[in-house]
Amino acid sequence: MAGMAAVYCVHGIAHGERANAAGFYAIASTTIYPTKPIRFVVPFANGGALGHVSRRPARGESANAAGFYAIASTTNNSYPTKPVRFVVPFAPGGSTDTLARTVGQKLSDALGQQVVVDNRSGGNGNIGMEIVARAAPDGHTIVLGYIANLGIGPSVFDRLPFDPVKDFAPITQLAAAPNIFVAHPSVPAKSIKEFIAYAKANPNKINFASAAVASLGHLAGELLNASAGIKMQHVPYKGSGQAVIDLLAGQVQVMFSGMSSVMPHLKAGKLRALAVTGAQRSPAAPEVPTIAESGFPGFEASAWYGVLAPAGTPPRIIVRLHDEIVRVLKMPDVKERLENVGFELVGGTPEAFGAYIKTEIQKWARVVKASGIKPE
Repeated sequence: MAGMAAVYCVHGIAHGERANAAGFYAIASTTIYPTKPIRFVVPFANGGALGHVSRRPARGESANAAGFYAIASTTNNSYPTKPVRFVVPFAPGGSTDTLARTVGQKLSDALGQQVVVDNRSGGNGNIGMEIVARAAPDGHTIVLGYIANLGIGPSVFDRLPFDPVKDFAPITQLAAAPNIFVAHPSVPAKSIKEFIAYAKANPNKINFASAAVASLGHLAGELLNASAGIKMQHVPYKGSGQAVIDLLAGQVQVMFSGMSSVMPHLKAGKLRALAVTGAQRSPAAPEVPTIAESGFPGFEASAWYGVLAPAGTPPRIIVRLHDEIVRVLKMPDVKERLENVGFELVGGTPEAFGAYIKTEIQKWARVVKASGIKPE
C-alpha cells in the first residue's frame, strides 16, 4: 500500500544508545512516520522456547491496529489424539504377540491413550504388514515387524505387497531371539568344531530339520553350509513341533531351533546343544558358545522384532514413540518377563534399526541365491 513501510524482524539483541533497558530499539520520532522499514527485534533465537514468528497478521482482541505479527506457540504434546492401533501380522499366542502385548500395555500408560493390539494374520504375515504400509502416517497405526517379513521376505517372495524399506519408518528394534543349534545324541560331536569336522567327513549324510522352507531355521542351516563348506541336507516340516519330535526320535540329526522349543529336552539330556546363532552368548544358555566365536566371525542368524510406522510419519512422532518404547523395555518387570522366554532386548535408534533391516535383506538374499531357494 502506498506510503506504508515494511515491518521485519531481526533475531538478536539490540545495542546502542537507542536500545532501551529490555534491549529493544526505540522508535525515532519523525515528522512523517515511518520514513523507512521498521526493524522489529526479537531477543530470542528463531523458533526458541517462546515460539516462532507467524507470517500471518495477528487477529482478535490481542492484535493491535498496527497489524504486528503474532508470536505463535508450538507444542509436541498433541500426539496421540486417539487410541493407537498396534498391528501384529500373526495369530495370537506366538512370540510376536507376546512382545506386542507386553510392550503395548505399558505403552498405553506412557502415551495416555489405549494401545490396541490387532492380530491380522495371513499371507505369512504379509497381510498385516500391508495394512500398516497403506495406513495414514499419523502415528496412530504401528506394526510389529519380524525378520521373516522384513529381512527374508524380499528374497523368497516374487512379489510383496509392500516395500520393507520404502513403505515404513523404523521406530526401534525391540528384541532379538537367537536360535540354538542342537543335535541328536547319536551325532558324534560335542561342539560346533567337532560337528563341522564330522560333516566334512560325511557330506550329504547329515539331515537338518526346519519348520518350513525359507524359515529362519532353514536359512541358518544353509548359511552354515556356505560358511563352513559342508553339505547338510534340508528336511522341511510343517511347523517346528513335528520337526522336534523327529529330531528326538533320531529321524533327523540336527536342527536350528528356537530356545523355548528344545530347552526342556536339553535339560533332560535328550538333545545336545552345539552352539547359538546370536552375535553374543545367550543369557538363557550362557555356557553354549556362539558359532561366530567358534571360528566363523560374523555368523548370526537370530530372529528379530521391531516396531515400525507408515512411511511419512512425522519425525517428532517417531521420536516420541521410540523414547517411550525404550523406557518400557528398561522396566524391570518387562525385562524379566521377556528375557525369561528367550528374548534379548535391544531398543536401538530408528536409524540403527533402518540400517539393520537393509543389512539383513542383503545377507539373506545372498543365502537364498546360493541355496537355490525359488521365490514363491
